[in-house]
Amino acid sequence: MKALVAYSSRTGNTRMIADAIAPVLPGEVETVSVECAPQTLDHDFVAIGFWVDKGVPDEQAQEFMKRIRGTVVGLFGTLGAWPDSDHARECMESAVRMMEENDNRVICRFMCQGKVDPQVVEAMARYAPERHPMTPERKARLEEAAKHPDETDTMNAATVFSAAVKEHFALAGRS
Repeated sequence: MKALVAYSSRTGNTRMIADAIAPVLPGEVETVSVECAPQTLDHDFVAIGFWVDKGVPDEQAQEFMKRIRGTVVGLFGTLGAWPDSDHARECMESAVRMMEENDNRVICRFMCQGKVDPQVVEAMARYAPERHPMTPERKARLEEAAKHPDETDTMNAATVFSAAVKEHFALAGRS
């Protein structure tokens, strides 16, 4: 099996998850930022990592995602919100839709919290204070996000991807 783990990371969060996923994938595995990903893809499996920007994968990740067609993929993302929130689910669903529109098969997904770039927090406060007020709840969530990804997050990501890839490719007779 030949796999690619491609990620976009602004603060290192998504790269940390990529680095946890790559070693558990079977076969030949290449890990690269989306900017350095090969133009031609001939991989059996592509894991795509993104950070959430305005409710969708960041722009660089989206550009890479548009190039993926007819492939078995796994998606992983990081965001400042709670990973089990409606917002996180909606963000992941938007990524899944992008992939499925290009005839890709999404076999796994993983979302975890991650520290938010202070410049992003500042920009949100400056340009959209009514949408993103610094409430006590938001402050607590950002403080918690700053502690992630942690060891539990990386282990969970590895477990999700390992199990999904083993199951899919075993069922396909390609274990």
